[in-house]
Amino acid sequence: MALRHGSVRVAPGEFRLDKPLPRQMNSRAPGWLFADMSPISRSSRAARLREWRQVERGEPRHTPHIERWQLLVRGRVQGVGYRASCCQKAKSLDLCGWVRNLADGSVEVQAEGPVHQLTELQLWCERGPTGAEVLSVATAHLPPIREDWFEIRR
Repeated sequence: MALRHGSVRVAPGEFRLDKPLPRQMNSRAPGWLFADMSPISRSSRAARLREWRQVERGEPRHTPHIERWQLLVRGRVQGVGYRASCCQKAKSLDLCGWVRNLADGSVEVQAEGPVHQLTELQLWCERGPTGAEVLSVATAHLPPIREDWFEIRR
């Protein structure tokens, strides 16, 4: 049994429309643009745009602000393992830079990394390892040079 659809006879399992589907505008390629069949609301467009931005660029990453500090440690800080302990502490904090003895008996530390980790190293330098007697720690800010290691210099 054939059904009537508009003025056209339709066989069972067949589907026909009374009106033709819209053709792609300004396109030489044959076919239909199915997106033209349903109106696009602003909310769905905004959602697709948000999704596209996440796929293309990803979520924004938080990159910590990198600074380089010079610490001059004065007191009884040579001959007590200060440089080795300082190097170990800086590596545990993921800092980069170096530490060395100076001729006047003090120790110079240059470290770079996030501010909160540099502050923690500075607090450690004020105490030092067991056997050290720290009198003062002078701090200066330097431009970062992006080293990727921490070493003991002679």
